[in-house]
Amino acid sequence: MVEARSNKWVGSWTSTPAPVEGGALDGRTIRMIARVSIGGQTLRLRLSNAYGLRMLTIGATHVARRLNGAAIDPGSDQAVTFNGAPTTTIGAGALIVSDPIELDLTPLSDLAVSIHLPDTLDNSFQVTGRGNARQISYLSPQGDFSAAADMPEAEKIEDILILSGIDVLAPAGTGGIVTLGDSLTDCNISTVDANRRWPDELARRLQARHDQGRGRLLGVMNQGIGGNRILHDKRGDSCLRRFDRDVLAQPGVTHVIVFLGINDIRNRYANPDENITADEMIAGLNQLALRAHAAGIKIYCGTMLTFENENYNPPLGLPGLYTEAGEATRQAVNGWIREAGAFDATIDFELALRDPSHPTRMLPMYDCGDHLHPGDEGYLRMGEYVDLSLFD
Repeated sequence: MVEARSNKWVGSWTSTPAPVEGGALDGRTIRMIARVSIGGQTLRLRLSNAYGLRMLTIGATHVARRLNGAAIDPGSDQAVTFNGAPTTTIGAGALIVSDPIELDLTPLSDLAVSIHLPDTLDNSFQVTGRGNARQISYLSPQGDFSAAADMPEAEKIEDILILSGIDVLAPAGTGGIVTLGDSLTDCNISTVDANRRWPDELARRLQARHDQGRGRLLGVMNQGIGGNRILHDKRGDSCLRRFDRDVLAQPGVTHVIVFLGINDIRNRYANPDENITADEMIAGLNQLALRAHAAGIKIYCGTMLTFENENYNPPLGLPGLYTEAGEATRQAVNGWIREAGAFDATIDFELALRDPSHPTRMLPMYDCGDHLHPGDEGYLRMGEYVDLSLFD
């Protein structure tokens, strides 16, 4: 297929590569469901072996429109090729991009991606993917079920494995937004399979505006990793380390929303070498702004949410990781985000969700109950709060 010169590849969906903990994969097929942001008639897949310690073999890959559960529309099923072949290998640490696939992909629809992994991949391999994705994936018994209309289920998991991106061939004026963050962007605690993450809501609003002829077409790529930090690695590479891969290298990216930092303050594993100051966090965020601007990308920063008396997964013997010193650091960094002018704009998520009568805590209607993560209503509020004129 010859690509039209007036078109370009733009990311419609992403899953951030990170090491995934879990059991062995022994010659089975995984069917994953991706809610894309923008649609098109031609798409391609990106598969990642970023953390694999040896070569990864892909036995077969298929895409199709999802019906429900693990069932697909058989008439839409397409075999995916790589350099013209149905099978491929991905080197340790590498990425592979598929050949273009002709498929009418509706905006905000579910695409099923089925990958057969013929080899046994035990924990020594280190599978790449996205754990706790708030989306059910389906594992088959042993065998290649990538083309099955209703794949037999041996197991359901909440992980995305190997698949790191879905791109569409879009008009030249199309833009791409990367949302870069931690579990508050990955949207931990949101309802599984409900697409109530704030980047999902942002994608819905952008598509509705475009459908009404009031704004450009914009893909949304969620690059959140639970536990991610600005300065130090944990649950994937630090934001400073992964910025080139997860932002600058994304197809069609024109804007990035950075929203993280609370895990730097919390320092969940109490490593004394990873105790941070507000100045260190500010320096890290400023580096992200400089790197985005050098690449011609507009960058916005979200203020950190309140975390007073948070009790999410605390270390043994502690009620949580909130401290007055940590709160002072959060306030100092948020003040810099609002006032320094390093970013093209501030998205004041803290203001959107905090309790006006008690500004150091989240409004109960938005709080999932752990005083750190929003619930569905909080995440939807965040997606509604983003000013769409930032992307004109």
